[in-house]
Amino acid sequence: MSANFVRFGPVALLALLAVTACGSGDSKSNTTTPNLAGRTFLSTAVDGTPIPGGGPLTITFKEDRIAADAGCNSYSGAVAFDDHKLHVTGLASTLMACTGDRAGADEWLSGLLNSDPAWQLDDTKLTLKSDNLTVTMLDKKVVKPDKPIKGTTWIVTALITPDAQIRSQTLDEVKPTLTIADDGTVTGTAGCNRMTGRATGPDAELTFQIATTKMLCPAEVMEVEQSVLKALDGKTTATVDADTLTLRNANGSGLTLHAE
Repeated sequence: MSANFVRFGPVALLALLAVTACGSGDSKSNTTTPNLAGRTFLSTAVDGTPIPGGGPLTITFKEDRIAADAGCNSYSGAVAFDDHKLHVTGLASTLMACTGDRAGADEWLSGLLNSDPAWQLDDTKLTLKSDNLTVTMLDKKVVKPDKPIKGTTWIVTALITPDAQIRSQTLDEVKPTLTIADDGTVTGTAGCNRMTGRATGPDAELTFQIATTKMLCPAEVMEVEQSVLKALDGKTTATVDADTLTLRNANGSGLTLHAE
C-alpha cells in the first residue's frame, strides 16, 4: 500500500500543478490589456442606432485612461479591459451646449461607454459591441495619415499662450495661413498682412524668419496678427497629428493649425 502511494503520489501532485497552471493562464487572458495605449481610433461604421449628427466617434487611450467624443462634448474616465469588456468608470465631460442633429450625440456616447461593451482588437481595427450596438473603428493613423509639414497649406485655428489655447470669432474670420515649401520658403497671411520668409532646420525643430507687408487693420485683427507673428519668431517645435499641426515657440507662444 505504501509503495503504491509513493509511486503514484507525485503523479497526482503533477496533475494538480497542471490544473493550477491552466487556471492561472485563463485568468491572465481575461485581464490582458490590449495594445491600445497612445492610440486614437475613429468610427467607420455603426450597426444599430446611428450617431446623432453623424459623428464620428473618436476614442483615445492613454495607459489606464480613455477620452472620447461623438461630435459634441469630450468625455474622459478610467478604463479597464477585464473579461474582454471595456469598463469605464468616473466618467466626466465638458459642458458645451450642442444644437441641431448633434444634440443627442452625448447621450449616445455615454450610453455606449456605460454599457461595458465587449472589445475586439485586430491590428488597426477596434470593434466595440453592446447589446444593441456594434461600432467598427480604425486607427486614426490609417483613416487620417499625418500630413507633411512642407507643401501643405495650414490654417491657424487656435492661438497658444503659456496658460491657454485661445479661439475667437476674429481668428475664424481672418483665417491666418502658413505654407512652407520644400526649400524652406514661407508664404501666408498673419491675419491682416501677407507673410514671406524662411523656415530652416529639421521639420520637428523649425526656425522661422518672417517679414510682412505693412497694412493696418482693425485692432482685434492686429491682435491676432501679433500673436501669430510671435509664434513664428525664431525656433519652434513642430508636431503633426493627422491633419493638425502644432507649433510651439521657445518664447511660450504657439499655434494650432489645420490642413486646408
